[in-house]
Amino acid sequence: MPKLKILVSLTTNDNDYQIEQANSAEVAARKLAVDMQIVYADNDAINQSTQILKAIQAAPDDRPNAIVFEPVGGTALPQVARAAVSAGIGWAVLNRDATYIPELRASSKAPVFSVSSDHVEIGRIQGRQCCALLPRGGSVLYIQGPSENSAAKERTTGMQEAKHSNIHLTMLKGQWTEESAQRSVRSWLKLSTSQKAPIDLVAAQDDSMAIGARKAFQELTAESERDRWLSLPYLGCDGLPKTGQSWVRSGLLTATIFIPPNAGQALAMLVDALQYGKNLPERAVTTASSVPPIEALRPFK
Repeated sequence: MPKLKILVSLTTNDNDYQIEQANSAEVAARKLAVDMQIVYADNDAINQSTQILKAIQAAPDDRPNAIVFEPVGGTALPQVARAAVSAGIGWAVLNRDATYIPELRASSKAPVFSVSSDHVEIGRIQGRQCCALLPRGGSVLYIQGPSENSAAKERTTGMQEAKHSNIHLTMLKGQWTEESAQRSVRSWLKLSTSQKAPIDLVAAQDDSMAIGARKAFQELTAESERDRWLSLPYLGCDGLPKTGQSWVRSGLLTATIFIPPNAGQALAMLVDALQYGKNLPERAVTTASSVPPIEALRPFK
């Protein structure tokens, strides 16, 4: 039997979680003995769509048997998904609920499913972390992912659900990268309102953006102001061993949330379906956890 060919499309190679997604896929591909190609969309939904369509429209011998992708934009590329399934290509969506999946599963012989974290619960965990650190309430500088991204929206929903009413959020936007958060905080610091903002904690929807925020505050020239900002608790998400968890151990972050990479899990599910005919669930969910445990966090204020 010829080796299965699987295309993995990730959002960017400038984000620690996406890098770990790539590592997860590479480890699984070696273990499962499949030919795998990874492409990066550079945080551009049109670029991602073009890359995937090029693979779908290749000559039959060059097409992948399946595509695993983590969407950049607000949609999970429904037209591209339909093109893949029409060509007999399996389709796995990472970290996004794609509303078209039930429809495609009903008409497709190829496997179609999603593997996701529970992003609302991730937001709740971060909200609980804020409550543990600010039991009397306070103000949080909250750095979200892109406006159109459903994971960012769901994490915000979870945060709003779990935080106490006496914890107030000042919201900024980032693009899941350190540099984007650094730019966003720099711009915010130029506003007169930022000088009056009594921020007690900085929380970001991923670890790289939390570190980007720290770097922006490190650029402040006034030593007392710089020291005040750098003394605050910083919270992130992703919690990977070499980045987020390492930053917690070193004190750069006060806490993070471990979100298991799931690209390798998606590859394994595709092999089960394509080689062994296994029926797959419509949606598989991974479990996130606080690092350190919430009960180990001590009040900051």
